[in-house]
Parts: sequence; structure tokens; C-alpha cells
Amino acid sequence: MATLSRFVVKNHDFHKHGAVYRGGPSSLISSRTLRAPHLDVRAGVSLPENGKGLAIQSKQSSPLALSAPSRILCNAAANVPGDIPTPSGMNQYERIIETLTTLFPVWVILGTIIGIYKPAAVTWLETDLFTVGLGFLMLSMGLTLTFEDFKRCLRNPWTVGVGFLAQYLIKPMLGFAIAMTLKLSAPLATGLILVSCCPGGQASNVATYISKGNVALSVLMTTCSTIGAIVMTPLLTKLLAGQLVPVDAVGLAISTFQVVLVPTVVGVLANEFFPKFTSKIISVTPLIGVILTTLLCASPIGQVSEVLKAQGGQLIFPVALLHAAAFALGYWVSKLSFGESTSRTISIECGMQSSALGFLLAQKHFTNPLVAVPSAVSVVCMALGGSGLAVFWRNRPIPVDDKDDFME
Repeated sequence: MATLSRFVVKNHDFHKHGAVYRGGPSSLISSRTLRAPHLDVRAGVSLPENGKGLAIQSKQSSPLALSAPSRILCNAAANVPGDIPTPSGMNQYERIIETLTTLFPVWVILGTIIGIYKPAAVTWLETDLFTVGLGFLMLSMGLTLTFEDFKRCLRNPWTVGVGFLAQYLIKPMLGFAIAMTLKLSAPLATGLILVSCCPGGQASNVATYISKGNVALSVLMTTCSTIGAIVMTPLLTKLLAGQLVPVDAVGLAISTFQVVLVPTVVGVLANEFFPKFTSKIISVTPLIGVILTTLLCASPIGQVSEVLKAQGGQLIFPVALLHAAAFALGYWVSKLSFGESTSRTISIECGMQSSALGFLLAQKHFTNPLVAVPSAVSVVCMALGGSGLAVFWRNRPIPVDDKDDFME
């Protein structure tokens, strides 16, 4: 879902020097949009010293980013709604992508309905094609990253590290505890543990922006957890679920390496050494990404539709509880050390993961088809829960004196 890590958002609010600014649609957000002087990383906007205007900066010009710098005049206010000027830099294609991306939860709901009632429309995307689709999304994410992004991880070891631990400590332990407490059958317990051990999903970047979180940090945490999945996902699944069913940790590691790391590294290298070529590719990847993301959400539902119809409530509750607890714990644990914006970011990153990867691994490495069911249900719970939480936080302002935990 890499298109969801480079998205357009409307009517964003952000804080600087004790004032609240309101801006119109920004450029597509990626980690490289967020490197400019006087930058508020929660909004991806550069503020001039005199405070009279703002400039949206983009390191790489492409059809999916505003030409830099585009200037929007705005007034400071104290959380008071005002007229929102609209930049003229966005073309029709960008507006379409913006709309499609920000309506991600709607596509998930539609995909779920189609998957349950018309499964044949989406079940053609089976294991091999599913692998290709997921690999393409990982490649798309890599195309938005550079070597500098990984250096920024080293400049923020504590902040990124806490997010990593939340993803691979809090979430897996929650999955294990819920499976044991509710006494789920071995296949369903294994599936719940497997999806809880998966890395962060790119959809978290969208939810982070909507929630007024730290987008740059979200992109970095998603990247780090994705790369870490090669070791952490098979290791934790083996440790926590190995007592329930046989777990092929080596097979899980190899599949994760092939589907996640290889496409991501190829994308990063292409972006670093062939920027002109990648700038042309990324003009079409968002549209393809929106379509693929919807299919990758709908296909798992379609493939387990009969099970969902028969045992829907029983299957939805443990998965929904997993996500709700992860959002809550991720937030409150982060609040012990970090400010509001960073805590929201870590909460969303902890509660939203790559359920599609969990579904693929379950299909390829477990013989019982029920192992894949929690991942299929997680696709819906993750998207709707994360989006709902983001909208809730959207209407709760960040304190003007919020602690800055991120170093550019």
C-alpha cells in the first residue's frame, strides 16, 4: 500500500511557535518531503522566519508533487476555523489520487461486501498473483525512500526504537494473551499470533497524517518494522505459536525476504541511482497502488467468506480486541516518554500492520486454511479502526507546547 505512504490530504492543521496554521491541500507526503528549514514534520510544511507565509517543499519534482516552492498565504489563529486557500499546483490527476487515497476505508468496506457476497469477483487473486501484488506495493514503498531516510533512523534511535518495540513486543504479546484467554482453537490462535507479529502497514501513514501525528516518523517506523519482519515475524511466530502447531520459521523468513525485503531494496536503489527513471514510474504507482490495495483487502475476505458467514461474530471479536488493545497500549506507553503527536503516531503504527502479509504467509506455510482467517478479518478491523481513531484525533488539537521528539 505504498501509495498510502505518499498521499494528498486536505485542510491540515499544524502548530508552530504557539500558533495554529491552516493550510490547503499539500503535496504528496513522503519522507523526503519532510526535509526543509523550519519544518513542522507533522504537516510537511516549511515556515519562513517572518511567519507571513508557508512553503511546501519537495526534493524531487514529479507529476505527483507540487512544484517547489509553492506558496500559500495564511493567517495564524488559535484553533479557529478560517478560509482555506487552495494552491494551484495540483493537477486533475493528483486530485483524483487524493480522493481515492483518502477514501481508503470506503474501498475496504466495499471490498469486504464484495468479498463476502460475490467472492468470485476477487478470489482470482490467489497465492501467486497475491504475492506479485504485495511485492509491487513493497517496491512502490521503496521508490519513495532514499539512503538519507535510514540515516534519519540513526538520528532518532529512541523514538524509532520505541515504535519498533511496540510493533514487535506489545502487539505479539497481546495476540498471544488474547488467543490463550479466549481459548481459541489452535489454527485460529496461530493465525491471530501470526498477524500480530507482522510489520506495520503503509496505511498507517495515512492515518497518522489525518490524526495530526508525525508523518516522517510514521514512514520511518513502517520502513524499519518492514525490514525487521524478515527476522522478527518468523522468530516470534515460532516462539509464540510453535507450541500450538508446527511452524516453519525458515520458510516464513524466506517468504518474507522475497516479498518484503527484495522489492523494497530494489525500489530504494532505483530511487537513489536512477531518480529520473523513478520519477516517471511514481507518476502511475499511486493509482495502481489504490487498486491493488483494495484487491489485497477484498481477496482474503472472499477466500474465507464461507467461514465468516458461519462464524463471523466469533472470529471478529478477538481480532477487533487485538487492534483496540494495541492502539490503546501503544498510545499510553508512548505518553510516558513522548509528546502527544509522537504518541499518536506510535499508537497508530502499533495498531495497524500488514495484514495482507500475514494472510499470504498463512496460505503458504500452514496447511489448515483457518490460520489465514484472522489475517483476513484483520484487514477490515485494521483499516476501519485506524481510520476511526485518526478522525477522532483529528478533532482534538495538538497542544501548542507539544514536546518535539523527532530530529530531522
